[in-house]
Amino acid sequence: MPRIPATGTGSPAVPAPPGEEPPATLLPAPPGGPRSVTHQRAARRLLALLDDAAREAGAEVEALPAVAVRLPDGFAVPDLVVADAAAVRRAAAGAGAALDARDVRVAVEIVSPDTRVADHTVRPALYAAAGIPQLWQLELAPLPLFRAGRLRRGVYEETAAALGGFAVRVEEPFPAAIDPGVLTRSR
Repeated sequence: MPRIPATGTGSPAVPAPPGEEPPATLLPAPPGGPRSVTHQRAARRLLALLDDAAREAGAEVEALPAVAVRLPDGFAVPDLVVADAAAVRRAAAGAGAALDARDVRVAVEIVSPDTRVADHTVRPALYAAAGIPQLWQLELAPLPLFRAGRLRRGVYEETAAALGGFAVRVEEPFPAAIDPGVLTRSR
């Protein structure tokens, strides 16, 4: 099976504990600042779809946008994560600064032109090294494309893919039908 790359959106602002240096940031924020309208639209729609599907399945997870994830060598901020609900509650009750990678079931990245190189090379390696079991990507251009990958032997292998206009069904961490065209098109 082909390997699946991943993407991300900048670096978190995670405070250092008292008396310690600030944590390392693995990837700086991309040039150009805020994400495109299409990127934000897709992220918002996918988050709503994941929330609805998780609730319908009774899955003990929570989908979150742009949350810091603690990796072995620093932090990363995927566009979305699906994380263990109990871990999210613990993080929110404490400082709430970051989730541990071990509590993330899916990292979701929306591939942007300004982060494409890191999206396809650096982030998959970081997430794999942290043991995040699934990596999903949504390519915005030239055509909407969704790809899901599962971590196997240290790399993400593609398990599902669909172009815009075609829905793909994922079964883990809960069943969901994802059509990348619906996520990216104007109303």
